[in-house]
Amino acid sequence: MALTSSFGSLLIRLFKEVKPYRGLLAISLSAVLTLAILGPLRPWLIGRAVDLYIIKSSNSHLLMVFLAWIFGLLILESLVIWVSSYFSNLLAQSVIRDLRLRVFNKILHFKASFFDNTPVGNSVTRIVSDVEAISEVFSAGLMEILGDLITLFVILGLMFYVDWKLTLLALIPVPLLIFSTRIFAKAMKKSFQMERTQVSRLNTYVQEHLMGIGLIQLFNREQKTSLEFQEINSKHRQAHINAVWANSIFFPVVELLSSLSIGFLLVWGALLVGGKSKTELSQLYGTIISFTLWIQQLYRPIRQLADKFNIIQRGAVRAERLFAILDDDANLEMETNGSQEFHPGDISFHQVTFGYNPELPVIQDFSFTIEASKMTAIVGATGSGKTTLISLLGRFYEPQQGQISIGGVDISSVSRATLNRHLGFVLQDVFLFSDTIHNNITLGNPAIGREEVIQAAQQIGLHEFIEHLPNQYDYVIGERGGALSTGQRQLLAFIRVLVYKPTILILDEATSSIDSESELLIQQAISKVTKNRCSIVIAHRLSTIQRADRICVMDKGKIIESGSHEALLSQKGAYHELFEKQFVTQ
Repeated sequence: MALTSSFGSLLIRLFKEVKPYRGLLAISLSAVLTLAILGPLRPWLIGRAVDLYIIKSSNSHLLMVFLAWIFGLLILESLVIWVSSYFSNLLAQSVIRDLRLRVFNKILHFKASFFDNTPVGNSVTRIVSDVEAISEVFSAGLMEILGDLITLFVILGLMFYVDWKLTLLALIPVPLLIFSTRIFAKAMKKSFQMERTQVSRLNTYVQEHLMGIGLIQLFNREQKTSLEFQEINSKHRQAHINAVWANSIFFPVVELLSSLSIGFLLVWGALLVGGKSKTELSQLYGTIISFTLWIQQLYRPIRQLADKFNIIQRGAVRAERLFAILDDDANLEMETNGSQEFHPGDISFHQVTFGYNPELPVIQDFSFTIEASKMTAIVGATGSGKTTLISLLGRFYEPQQGQISIGGVDISSVSRATLNRHLGFVLQDVFLFSDTIHNNITLGNPAIGREEVIQAAQQIGLHEFIEHLPNQYDYVIGERGGALSTGQRQLLAFIRVLVYKPTILILDEATSSIDSESELLIQQAISKVTKNRCSIVIAHRLSTIQRADRICVMDKGKIIESGSHEALLSQKGAYHELFEKQFVTQ
């Protein structure tokens, strides 16, 4: 993706991020300015020392005093370098901390459709790698470029002050340097864009395939995966090699031009030696020494300017990606400013149309009512629209047409925070964090105490198991709950929803991945938690829903049958067919 924002506008916007840290910026700039003056002074002082106390007077005592001043200047310069390095990095880390937090918080409030279309590794790259690249803009980019530019002007000013003719002679190779720098900058811009793309691809591939490592091993796809990773890794390497190649050409060119400047200086000095008096030679020696040191200092900032410009280019490329997220309001889950509270009641879908692809609706002109304080089960083939209904109810997606209401209140007029306080979800794919059992149940909510957690665990029937674990409720379950079985993870999800006391309970295939013993525990808990509470159960296992007040059969986005378990069996329709497949043929 090419840069769509101008380079200058990106830098201006980046620099606005420094506003809360103006104090750190002032200290960093002061240190940079001081360094830009102190560095070029040393060659001038050394040249004066040679002229006055070696060639002209040979006064060793005054020479030692003068050298002591130069040494003191070096100590001061070292101290200022420390101040500059520390505070510029402190500034950079402060800015990227804020940027990373803003980007992460923005992504937290994106719609589910964003995550459907954006690989997780892509988002990880933006929050981690892209932000780190931006930190170098402040710590090793803009600050040092400013210092290098001021240093250049100070050096040139001193050089012209001492001998303007000799200065012009030393600057003969500079036009070649400017020309090669422009070519170098273009090559680096292209390589950084390629590098950015390959880093994102690499992170995305690693993230997805490590998460699916069990599937890869199960189907013996290790070799195929390794070959694919080898190809992506090779392209990632090549992107970096392109940048290294440009550097390997540019920096020798700079060294060559620097040597040419010194060569012109020495040739000029050799031509002037003949026929000069001792006094004239004393001034010549000091000038040549000062100019030799100045030329080295002059080309070093020029070489560093190109390097720092690369850092800024890389930061600008990464910054555009971050600002694209911060400016992306289309994917943002808009907060509702309407009713902040509602009273739970019947859930109504009124002429709702929705499709993940708007041109291919999953449900169309769908109307349906779920009674409050009752358990409603929804069954049907995969793709019939069951999960879509609860996704719309939870406002993970918004319908293209129609209205969904709870207790007569349109949920689009209710804030997400308020809606979520009333809804409790238990999904088929339970996500657990690498944290303690207690924290996975409470999700860090300090309002939920240990006693509530224990009581909920006892209801579900998992308390005894937890009591036998090391550290009990403080047991760390590992990444995604890897230390627990599938059934145990599912039971933890039930405990989690219980402690949050939702008025509407939604179970989406919550018993599809558990064994018979765990299913029995959950069925016993469901009968308790669904009492006098609106419950929606989506299930393939019909044994889970036989006690439901109402069972609805969905097919192709429509309710084709509705009634109790016994009534639907007597109809000899779609539900009866599903029941026969699961129980009679076993």
